[in-house]
Amino acid sequence: MADKVRFQLHPWLADPRREPAVMGVLNITPDSFSDGGLWQDPSAAVDRALAMVSEGAAVIDVGGESTRPGSQPVPENEQARRIIPVISALAKASPVPISVDTTRASVAESAIDVGAVIVNDISAGRDDPRLLPVVARRGAVLSLMHMQGTPATMQANPTYENVTDEVRRFLLDRLKVAQEAGVDPRNVILDPGIGFGKTDAHNLTLLAELRTIAAIGRPLLVGTSRKGFIGRITGESDPADRRFGTAATIAWAVANGAALLRVHDVEPMVGVVRMIRAIQKASSGENQANFPAP
Repeated sequence: MADKVRFQLHPWLADPRREPAVMGVLNITPDSFSDGGLWQDPSAAVDRALAMVSEGAAVIDVGGESTRPGSQPVPENEQARRIIPVISALAKASPVPISVDTTRASVAESAIDVGAVIVNDISAGRDDPRLLPVVARRGAVLSLMHMQGTPATMQANPTYENVTDEVRRFLLDRLKVAQEAGVDPRNVILDPGIGFGKTDAHNLTLLAELRTIAAIGRPLLVGTSRKGFIGRITGESDPADRRFGTAATIAWAVANGAALLRVHDVEPMVGVVRMIRAIQKASSGENQANFPAP
């Protein structure tokens, strides 16, 4: 498990034997599906971020636009109004790497100006063609995600002939496009987009075949936390109750090549990652003495 104190983003990216790391979700929105409205006060949001760091989050992902199914775009100036004070204050309060969850170039650049080092773009550079050149020019790390459609339309009958193959080919194509825009491929993270333009069956297939996506060779970000397909399988309508279902997907993802786990419930999911890594290391005969204390 990536140590919450010693985590270094660029050495981690460059290490083919990197330990899985947890990314804590911080939504500065009134309408996110799980925690909308909880962290709109900048001081409360920073306190929440620091709490997640103390629980073991290696990265904090800050977003000002809900991307739940059916959500509508938020204007760039409103996204910036919500998140820039939080990112600025957090960057001064902690050395934790900060990710900005946005598809818009101006928001990404403003966030980088005040301390963000990762741009988490769920559109993989398709929503705003200016974003990839901004990331390249500023030397930021870029996360590219697969999504069929847009948040407003993505759950309107998503269809694939072979979901894993189509997601893999999409990510390879967007990695090439980013590189052509000047983004260093060593600074790219890939995300199969669990829950974004997929049915429950598609989500389960992607998880079952995650190693096919991980084989691309870039660090793989997986975000299953509290998502609807978990609730439909476990019978839990309240997203906050989906902790055990989420834990199962996190354990599976780590065992099948995920490098970065995007979660709401940091402390228990850090424990899940530590446990599955201990089993993996015992299986391979690796020394487990390097595990950080809880």
